[in-house]
Amino acid sequence: MMNDIGANHLDRREMLRLGLGGFSALSIPNLLKGRSVAAEANKSSKNTAIILVWLPGGHSHLETYDPKPLSASDFRGPYNPIPTNVSGMQLCELLPHHAKVADKFTLLRSMIHTGFCHQQGTHQLLTGFPERVLRRKPLYPDLFSITHKLRYDSSKPIPNYVGVGPVNFLGPSYLGNAYEVFGVTNDPNEKSFTVPNLGEASDTSRATLDRRVNLRKQLDHLKSKADYLNKMDALDEFEQQALSVLTGRQATQAFDIAQEDEATRERYGRNRWGQQLLLARRLVEAGVDLVTAQFSGPLCGGVHNWDDHAVNANCFEAIKYRLQFMDKAVAALIEDIYSRGLDQRVLVVVTGEFGRTPKISYRASTGKRIGSAPAGTTQPGRDHWPRATSILFSGGGMQTGQIIGKTDIRGEDATDRIVGRGDFVATLYRHLGVDIDTAFPDYAGRPIPIMLSDGKPIPELGRRSASAT
Repeated sequence: MMNDIGANHLDRREMLRLGLGGFSALSIPNLLKGRSVAAEANKSSKNTAIILVWLPGGHSHLETYDPKPLSASDFRGPYNPIPTNVSGMQLCELLPHHAKVADKFTLLRSMIHTGFCHQQGTHQLLTGFPERVLRRKPLYPDLFSITHKLRYDSSKPIPNYVGVGPVNFLGPSYLGNAYEVFGVTNDPNEKSFTVPNLGEASDTSRATLDRRVNLRKQLDHLKSKADYLNKMDALDEFEQQALSVLTGRQATQAFDIAQEDEATRERYGRNRWGQQLLLARRLVEAGVDLVTAQFSGPLCGGVHNWDDHAVNANCFEAIKYRLQFMDKAVAALIEDIYSRGLDQRVLVVVTGEFGRTPKISYRASTGKRIGSAPAGTTQPGRDHWPRATSILFSGGGMQTGQIIGKTDIRGEDATDRIVGRGDFVATLYRHLGVDIDTAFPDYAGRPIPIMLSDGKPIPELGRRSASAT
């Protein structure tokens, strides 16, 4: 079967040829073009959403969600566990805000995979494919691009997949660039925060866009010159959706974080990460289904991610620095998901691509970064560790206040209720109402299933029964 995506994809040059040059340069129409195949694809009708809080580089499970106070000194860090509002659940003392909302989340402490580098770990966890090669983009589409394709709706006046800080290394692969994330890379904490090309157009701009659409409609004779333009009517959908998004109020208002009162903004934290999660909440309330928020940059301390090798910084100082921002922001998001009645629709997931080595390593400091000891001083670090990863789940209509699985006394290996990458992906698909037997044609037209590993949804993360609610 012919690859419909490739056949109907209109690239920038073709849009220019159609007389839509200015229109094609806008980011939203670029994301919308070439999607006529979506009308023929299976669609998920489930009204659910996901916010993924991504900790790039990999967070230490020991200093967050799986503290090990009884381990030996060459494994145990300097921080103690603290109790939470759930009996028997302890967290690292650096997460006091989390501890107050523990009854509203579940911790999975036994996630494992085989991706020892950042690209591999990200691809394994978010595609399900057991990737062992270092790739900048995944060989197979990630679960967000797949769901974005299945849920594409030309009448929706707001982007459906938004990265408020897009996750590194993800991409739609053979699904085509039409299913890339709508990336928001500006800092929502800045007074000058805007989303480029988004907003209510002036009357003059609107008239210009309308003229370009009408011009394209007058060029129907080009159908005979290019076979892949034989679905011109479908392009009308994309143009009209782009006009609706660019000139309508719904998208503009959803991204207008300045509408939030100052007390709310302070509760999330008046910094980039806090405002990213506040914006994520606004987006799912407005109807966006898929939101990622990557916590990277200067707030990480050390290097601009969670990659806590000793050469980068004293890992314990860098972790202490960054968790003050992460703790407050995540807890505020969880509180709002429940207090605003979003907990049935929206699933919040907090994770990075893997955990960190339980055994502490040591290297000489460069002295150049937040959390670094003076240059030449030996300092501690933790390295990559996919043999044990802790993941937080909140909302999604699930039973909360649980701990799923456990690791050994040092946090090296999962020892109970071990969960693999396929189980993780299947769990997210279940929440999104996606049929895991769905397949799409690759570049050669071969049907490729969206489930690339054996796996079943994690039963403990299923929806609560009516009697439980």
